[in-house]
Formats: sequence, structure tokens, C-alpha cells
Amino acid sequence: MREGVTVAGHRLTGRTRSSEVGTWADALSPDGRPSGVLRFDPVWTAQARERIVAAVGADVRLQQGGPIGLLPVIDLVAARDEVWLITAGATAVADLMGAGRLDAGGAATVLLETAQTLLAVHAAGLAHGALHPGTVVVGEDGAVLLAERGLLRAIRGEHASAEQDVAAWAALAGTLAAACARDRAAAVLRWASTAAPAQGLAAMRDTLLAEREAFPGMGRDGLAHAARGLHAPVPPELPVGAAVAASPGGEAVTLLDLSGTVDDPGDVMMRFGPGVPTETTAAQIWRSGQTAAAVTATQAREAAPRRRRRRSTAWAGTALLAILIAAVILWLRQPPAESLAVSGVDVKAPKKTVRCDGRADFTGVVTTNGEAGTIRYLWIRSDDREPLEQEQRISSGDTSVNLPLHWKVTGSGSFKGTATLRVLSPTTTGKPIQDKASFTYKC
Repeated sequence: MREGVTVAGHRLTGRTRSSEVGTWADALSPDGRPSGVLRFDPVWTAQARERIVAAVGADVRLQQGGPIGLLPVIDLVAARDEVWLITAGATAVADLMGAGRLDAGGAATVLLETAQTLLAVHAAGLAHGALHPGTVVVGEDGAVLLAERGLLRAIRGEHASAEQDVAAWAALAGTLAAACARDRAAAVLRWASTAAPAQGLAAMRDTLLAEREAFPGMGRDGLAHAARGLHAPVPPELPVGAAVAASPGGEAVTLLDLSGTVDDPGDVMMRFGPGVPTETTAAQIWRSGQTAAAVTATQAREAAPRRRRRRSTAWAGTALLAILIAAVILWLRQPPAESLAVSGVDVKAPKKTVRCDGRADFTGVVTTNGEAGTIRYLWIRSDDREPLEQEQRISSGDTSVNLPLHWKVTGSGSFKGTATLRVLSPTTTGKPIQDKASFTYKC
């Protein structure tokens, strides 16, 4: 991507980095603030584009409720065959690590805020799906933000899960532990990397807060300073005579439509034809192109016959009213359209004993009446890990759906683990229904 090119008013400054879904470029917004532009690789289908729009739209709706820890989205635009995501400016943690500008305090801050953001995203029924140092970024104020949420999975047509995010967070903790020079800090991060899959992100967040003394400089100020020191200042304007293109692919058109509002009250819609209320003078002029005087004269000529028709019109109006009442009664007597309802839950656990540092894969089979809707459910584990309410969208015609749970176990010893799948709604009884199964671990 060439320096000086603009995308929807955001001027590229020349600094780029590769991503799993495309190429990021630093940019300047029309008001001179740092921004980021992600050009997606043109290797995906029209269906993938729709999933991208849905994923970005979900992020925007989350951000409308207040800061949630996701990289703020400015727009998603298309120019011919290219699609561009425009965001606030940020610096990838991978770049800070590569430049040696991430100390122990910064590493702990990255993990702490990333865990908090993932908890909020999971509570909203979403997941990230591609968490690593390249998709964790630092904003201008030092806030740790998540970029590219759901994008890689959307392109591939895959489903991202909270369990995958926890495993990715654990891997991130291990990577940052290796970069820490302080023995105590590295030990805490290594422990977090090992314990996260079993104990969950909330416990890891609380542990990092309790171990603040092991991470001098923990907080956003150090990260903000590290990010500012990584970039050279960008001139606010192009040199005289430099060429600026509207976009490499032509005029950019937004792909986001999140207004969700009715037509503006100031918009006027005029309809003409049978069954439409009597036209006003303005409407008649619009339809026939007559002058106001001609329309007024026509109305005067039609006034006398109108009086003679008044009785027949009244009778016709009464008959029409009776027909409408009968139609409403028939409509009210029609049975309502069926909605999604869950009638059964069946949980299957691994039959074989899970060995050292293994994983127990559960499958919850939910039986429905085949209608479309959204299932709300919880996976409850016997290790007292806090359950997370999740949602699964069901298409019409699907009479069953699989809800998986992956339980990672580490360490020596033996125990029996039980997982319960509880469907909260909608159920045929109106009450939650559940089933459970157990596995054995030996090491």
C-alpha cells in the first residue's frame, strides 16, 4: 500500500504490517488523528464478506454501550473488489516485543486487560478466535485493545469459542513470560499460562492484581510511552505537489448499516392509486403536473356529483368496515407461528481415561422442534469454574445442534470430572433442562 493514498478520507503514512486476514497500514484521519486501515486479502467469497460485515457490526454494537476493550471501529468500506476496515490508531504488542519495548509491568498490563476484555466479549455471547501478540494492540492512552475480533473465523466460516480464547490467552501468557527478565514476574506469568485453561480468565485476572508487586510499572502509562516511542512523527500534510488518490480501488462505499431506525420524520412519502387516502392538492399536482388553479377548478366541478354519491358511499363504507372486522377476527383466530423450543438435552463424555495434560471433549446434543431462534445455555463444570452463559443461533429446519465443551486438565493425580449442560431457554416446559456426564483423569 503506497504512502499518500487515502481510503475514505484516511491517508496512509507508509508503515505497514502483515496480518492473517490482510495488511494493516498506519494512517491519518481527516482531522489529523492517527488511525489504522486494514486491507483484507482478496481471497474470500461473497458469503465470507457477509460474515465479515456481521462480525464488524457486532463489534460496533458492543462499543455503542461504552468502552469494552475492542479496537474502536470507524468504518468498513468497499472499493470495487477490495474491502477495508478503518479503526482508531494503535500499536501491536508484537511490534513492542520485537523492538524490546515491553517490560514486565507492560506484559502484566497486557494480560490483565486482555483477560477483562475477553470476559466481557464472552458474556455478550461472542469470542475472538485469533488471539495473539499481533491482534492485541495498545491505544494512544496505553489502553490494551483487541483487534480483528472474529474476522479470521468469519473468513473461514468457522465458529470461535470461549475455550479457544482461553487457550490462546494462556499461550500469550507463556510468550510474555519468556520475554520477562525478572524472575518473580516470569514465574507468575508461567503459572498463569499453565493454570488458565483449568481456572479461567477471572481467576487469572485476580491473580495478576494480587501480584502487582512482582510487576513494577504495571499500568497504562508505561505502555503509552512505549507505543509513542516506537513511531516516528508523521507530517500532518503531504508535500506540495504530492498525488493523493481517492482509493486504490475506486470510490469507497460503506458496508455498515447499523442505524436500525425508522425513516426520518422529515422525509415525505407520497402514494397514489386504489386504496390510498384522498389526495391533497400537492399530491395531485405531483401526479398530474397540473397547476394549482387547474386542480382547484377540477375540485369545484366534482363537488356536486360528490353530494349525490354521498348515500351510496356511506353504504359502501359500512360494508367495507364489516369486511375489515371479519378479517381481523379471522386473523386473531389463526394459531400463532411456532417459535424455537428445546425438548431434550443429551451430554456425552469421553469413554477412555484422560491421561496427563490431556483434554476431555464433551458433546451436548440439544433436540429442538426445528424452528429458528437462539438457544441460551451454560456449561457447568465440577471443578467450580464460574459458568459462562452462551448463545447459539439455530436455523429453521435444524432439529438438533451440538454444543461442545473442551476441558483441559494438567498436573499429576486423579479425579472424576463432571460437566452439566443446562439449557436456559427456550424450552418446551418454560424451565431450564439439563443433562450431565463424567470422565476420569489419571496422571
